[in-house]
Amino acid sequence: MTPRTAVVLVVSTRAAAGVHADETGPIIRDWLIARGFAAQDPVVVADAEVADALAAALREAPDLLLTTGGTGLSPDDRTPEATAAQLDREIPGLMEELRRRGLAATPMALLTRGVAGVAGRTVVMNLPGSRGGVRDGLAVLDPILDHLLAQLGGAGDHAL
Repeated sequence: MTPRTAVVLVVSTRAAAGVHADETGPIIRDWLIARGFAAQDPVVVADAEVADALAAALREAPDLLLTTGGTGLSPDDRTPEATAAQLDREIPGLMEELRRRGLAATPMALLTRGVAGVAGRTVVMNLPGSRGGVRDGLAVLDPILDHLLAQLGGAGDHAL
C-alpha cells in the first residue's frame, strides 16, 4: 500500500530569514510520520511568499497539507486569505474546534483566523504558529483524519 503523503508549510518571515528557529514544523512532521504519512522536512517560507508556496505544494497533490503560522492579525499575516483562495470547499468545524480547545488555555486562541477545507483531493488546514496551537490542531484532526481522507477517496459517508 502506498503511504499517504503530507506537506508541512511553515509561514514565518523570521524563521525563513534564519532569525528565529522553527519550533512547530518538526512537531507536525513527527505527528504525521507517527501516523504513517510520508512527510518531508517542513518547508519554511516568509509570510509574503505564502500564496506561491501553497500553490506549489498543492501541485504535488498531497493527501494532507498543514500550515503553521501567519494566521493572526499582524499586517503581514496572509495565510488564511492565501489558503481560502485555493479551497474548493471549506470545513469550518475544524477551525471552530481548534479555537474552542485553544480557548481553554488562552483567550488569544480566538484571534486565529485560520481556515480548513479541501483543494482537489487535498485536505488543507491552517494551524497557529505556536506549539500549543499546533498541538490543539493536531488533536482536532487525530480522531477524524482517517475518515475524512476515506471520504475524499470516495469511500462514502460512513466508511469507518
